[in-house]
Amino acid sequence: MIATLRLLLAALWAGSVWAVSYLAAPSAFAVLDSAQAGNVVGVMLTRLAWLSIALAPLVLLLVWRSGDLDARRRRWLMCLACGMLACSLAVYLGLQPAMAAIREAAGPAGVRASPQWGTFAALHGLSQVLYLLESVLGAILVAKSR
Repeated sequence: MIATLRLLLAALWAGSVWAVSYLAAPSAFAVLDSAQAGNVVGVMLTRLAWLSIALAPLVLLLVWRSGDLDARRRRWLMCLACGMLACSLAVYLGLQPAMAAIREAAGPAGVRASPQWGTFAALHGLSQVLYLLESVLGAILVAKSR
């Protein structure tokens, strides 16, 4: 039962990252103007961060309590879950607030017209790299949780 629940939660977590990062966010930017899409995606990413904050301890607890795992595999799964959580927290607590401040300072002209556009673009690129890393760690977590 613990192994099944461990796999289910890992799949929910990784699947959420994949769905928001590779389906919902690009879709929002495809059909909405940039400001609206940014607001919608920002809400989705905030909810994804909270989901990560909720699921990480549950996955870690299930890994720790799993009798079907040897010590090496248990450590590996814990490192994967902690890595996913670290990526999520880095974006949520570090990059998103910095990007929001730049967006706010830019005013109605928009970020692209702002002198801080380069900084915003760099932060956005870093967040994309972290979401890519989180999605890869999630794939490995799901595959190794079986």
